Amino acid sequence: MEAIENAAIISVGRASGFAALAIICIVMSLSYEPIVAARAGCILCLIVAAILFHYAMRAPSRPYRQTELWIILAKEDRPPKPVAQRIIGEILRQTYRKFGQYAVISALIFMALSLILLPFPDFRLGA
Repeated sequence: MEAIENAAIISVGRASGFAALAIICIVMSLSYEPIVAARAGCILCLIVAAILFHYAMRAPSRPYRQTELWIILAKEDRPPKPVAQRIIGEILRQTYRKFGQYAVISALIFMALSLILLPFPDFRLGA
């Protein structure tokens, strides 16, 4: 069971990491306007969270053989076919929700940052 959970974290974490990299690149490209950059980070993190929560809802019914988790798992770590759908669907659901919660926390941090910077409209990094 631990091998399945680790594979789920690798699978979902990799995709979430690429999304985080894209968000960081966009936020950094908007760094000339810190308030706009923080708001963009907040909105993008919320979009990622919505996608992850959508995947979490679909995970139990998604065919387990079509998941990256199934491909990552070593043959000896794969659950028996009669229970594989239920086990993999539930673990993926939990993992998507966990990473979705991380995305919401990141969005809250970006929102707090934009609210902190609000009284300083002419604030520029390095200026």
